[in-house]
Amino acid sequence: MRRKDKAEESLTFRGNMGQEIESSFFTEAELAHFKRQLLEETELLQSYFDQSFFTKQGYKAGFELEAWLLDSSNHAAPDNEAFLASLDDKNVVPELATFNFEVNGDPAILENDALERMYQDLLKTWKHCAEIARARDEKILMIGILPHLRESDLNMDNMSGMSRYKALNRQILKMRDFKPLHLHITGKDEMDTVKNDVMLEAATTSFQIHFQIPMEESVNVFNATLIASAPMVAISANSPYLFGKDLWDETRIPLFEQSVEIGGPGKRRVCFGYGYLQESLMECFVENLAEYPALLPLVNDAPPEKLAHLKFHNGTIWRWNRPLIDFDKNNKPHLRIEHRVVSAGPSISDCFANAAFYYGLSHGMTLRYDKVADCIEFKATKNNFYECARYGLNASVTWIDGRVLKVDDLIIDELIPIATEGLQDLGIDDNNIKHWLGVFRAEPKVIKMVPTGSVPG
Repeated sequence: MRRKDKAEESLTFRGNMGQEIESSFFTEAELAHFKRQLLEETELLQSYFDQSFFTKQGYKAGFELEAWLLDSSNHAAPDNEAFLASLDDKNVVPELATFNFEVNGDPAILENDALERMYQDLLKTWKHCAEIARARDEKILMIGILPHLRESDLNMDNMSGMSRYKALNRQILKMRDFKPLHLHITGKDEMDTVKNDVMLEAATTSFQIHFQIPMEESVNVFNATLIASAPMVAISANSPYLFGKDLWDETRIPLFEQSVEIGGPGKRRVCFGYGYLQESLMECFVENLAEYPALLPLVNDAPPEKLAHLKFHNGTIWRWNRPLIDFDKNNKPHLRIEHRVVSAGPSISDCFANAAFYYGLSHGMTLRYDKVADCIEFKATKNNFYECARYGLNASVTWIDGRVLKVDDLIIDELIPIATEGLQDLGIDDNNIKHWLGVFRAEPKVIKMVPTGSVPG
């Protein structure tokens, strides 16, 4: 059993590209400076790993919830600036499109009733958001892709007015030699279209689960997270429709992967990954330096110890499981995983059931297996993820010892017991475990999705 740390942080867990920038244009001198700073900070981070220079605070939870703002006709409402001004909550911020916003949760030590407290905090914030929207004759919604989203909604006029989004759009197109982005998805129907900007990304919203972990456990937990990604995307899939087409059970996965595709040299900016970790999370940051050209070479005067350039560069690489480096209130670095595979919604209860399952399963697998990566070949783990994104709970996966199983049977028969053990070891109350994991055993509610130009009121 782990030793629990009672210290709390008043910090918000977020990705590392949330800061605003002053310009959407970058000079060659800035790019060269950024590369030098990135190299220096990567070498410094390597020394942190060599010296085990990380906080001993243990396991913590956090989240980011992306959501939709709708008008009185249930269409995307490009109004987040006025909505957020009326809301006046530092933890609720704009997203790429003016019809999206993001709610950030404060981190909590994973013990006792932590998940219940986080749920109540988000519920309170969500109700406040709903009240503000209602006063503006608007609505809010949680879902991976708005099923009746119109392709015409994804235009540059609906991009949030922050410089970092304009810079992102410009830099991605520049790296593509200003060739349009090509979206092609084959599912039950077939989608084929082109866009001259990155606004396709705005069609995808997620519930991003953060897991702060001790350095000595990080490799095994990260690899367990990779394996867990297939059942996680299967249980949370709620986005089959895009522009009236019925595609994958979780169309958000191929849509996001293609929406910021740069092409050319280097690895894909949105990807599942290319292998298990072997020694440390440092391997991801070495890969960042070697394989990913700087997308937003933002130069600042922060000291190298803040790792500002390294963190910002990492924020422009959207692995489905993203390693993060951040600092506690004592300026001691910590490691965490940003688990990005889970779709937003459809309810706050669903979000936290998914979070409980993720925390329990990824930790529980490390209790059962000294080296999780030895359990399943990476090729099978990656294939499982895309099979579950395509077919949801109807997918078949290759599991431990080469067994091929229906993922819904696997979840009920084997993975919920592992998640239960993991949550118990983390110190979560039995009643809370029973409640959150019990969501998956309840009778499913059938929700009729409407892939048309309007939805019922």
